[in-house]
Amino acid sequence: MNNLLSPQSYFLFIWCWIAIGIGAGIYLLKTAAPYGRYTNEKWGPLVSNKYGWLLMEAAVLVSFFAWLPLNRYNWWSPAGMMIALFVIHYIHRSFVYPFMIRTRGKKMPLVIMLSAIIFNTVNGSLLGIWFARFAAYPDNWLSSPAFITGSICFVTGMLLNWFSDYKLIHLRGRGETGYKIPVGGMFTYISSPNLAGEILEWGGYALLTWSMPALAFFIWTCANLVPRAMTNHKWYRQQFPGYPAERKALLPFIW
Repeated sequence: MNNLLSPQSYFLFIWCWIAIGIGAGIYLLKTAAPYGRYTNEKWGPLVSNKYGWLLMEAAVLVSFFAWLPLNRYNWWSPAGMMIALFVIHYIHRSFVYPFMIRTRGKKMPLVIMLSAIIFNTVNGSLLGIWFARFAAYPDNWLSSPAFITGSICFVTGMLLNWFSDYKLIHLRGRGETGYKIPVGGMFTYISSPNLAGEILEWGGYALLTWSMPALAFFIWTCANLVPRAMTNHKWYRQQFPGYPAERKALLPFIW
């Protein structure tokens, strides 16, 4: 096990994981991942949306904490604060968000849930190993430009993601499952502010932790969500003839 967790093996794996993420992003530019509005039964058996989300997101927390010596960790250290930010995001994503979405009767392919569990297990493990074995921050790291700027980006992105998701959820009345044009907030400027928020959030996390596994997480986030945002924007324009022409896909006024 020590050999497998040597710095050389660990960072080599991260570089390989980044390369796979870039390849996945290129693939997703051509093929929409079949979940949500793009669910496709051709991808095999389907499972509940709610429980699929819960299981695949909770996999991050399980794999992350599997590596941490909980009884010996200094939770008041800079690394402890970084862990707290990570856990706040995933507690909401795993145990709050799935039970707020109004997708009664909707399902996702089992293969998507399983692939997301693998993806989240790898990312959670890489970050868990980082904090357990390699993270070494000076006591003044919390006042460093990287931590302050990254924390602002993380919190801003997380709030943008949450508020945009809530706005999408409340477009539907109880029992409704159709789609409508979202309005207000950052939806005035871009089609997927929930995705833009998550990208900003994990970019901030890569900055505030100044770590390779968080950078890999950010690259994978972009690989998954940039193509998704482009596909969503195209879908809105096709489905709604009156869709606002000035609204961009992901970056206000730009793209």
